[in-house]
Amino acid sequence: MRQGAQGSAETGAPWTAVGRAGSGAPAAQARVPQQAGAVRGEHTHSEPPLPVVPRARPVVQRASVRGQILDALRAALVAGDLRPGEVYSAPVLGERFGVSATPVREAMQQLALEGAVEVVPNRGFRVVERGVRELAELAEVRALIEVPVMLRLARTVPAERWAELRPLAEATVRAASSGCRATYAESDRGFHRAVLSLSGNVQLVQIAEDLHRRAQWPLVGGGPGNRGRADLVADAHEHTALLDALVARDLDVVRALVGEHFAGAAAAG
Repeated sequence: MRQGAQGSAETGAPWTAVGRAGSGAPAAQARVPQQAGAVRGEHTHSEPPLPVVPRARPVVQRASVRGQILDALRAALVAGDLRPGEVYSAPVLGERFGVSATPVREAMQQLALEGAVEVVPNRGFRVVERGVRELAELAEVRALIEVPVMLRLARTVPAERWAELRPLAEATVRAASSGCRATYAESDRGFHRAVLSLSGNVQLVQIAEDLHRRAQWPLVGGGPGNRGRADLVADAHEHTALLDALVARDLDVVRALVGEHFAGAAAAG
């Protein structure tokens, strides 16, 4: 799977292709029937002229293609399809997704800003290699941010608001049961994002989600099986237990569960 300078070794990854955006011919303007007695744009004095309203042209948003590619690359990172230490070129990845190299390159540049990859001049992008220590550091920072917020929310948020998050917690269990690490990662972030959103602090939610995403990247040599189905299911069930503690306003249990949740994720990789 290693990508050389010619960028030709990447084949066969089981990713869903993103369709190439096409360009259509300009849409014809809508026909407007002439009024009786009207000649070449003149109109009768009894009725106002009907305006000619052209049909809107379909606009292809390149940003939406880039966003789809970015989501697909993030999922590939979590699943281990993009391997730590390997170099991937934008043209070859573009062939896989069925798009040009431009949106892939732009998505990879965003991943470089997030610390997932690094630019290799004239070759492409190398997936960053990281170890257990970095994962433990991320878990510590997440705990420093999220534990105090959840304890505050446990004191102030009514039980019915927590009940609204029950479907999200149950969704994480179903995602974990599928055994798909990328599917569970997205569901896991969704639950934590919903909990922290109750704080009303948009900046906190964004920072916490960025840290969460970084914590989901696989370790060096971990591959797609870095966390097995049993690990994911156990992790997911902690979400439902956390909701129970939040409803009961049991601060000690909330503190213990959140701490164990982060520690377990760090240990399992």
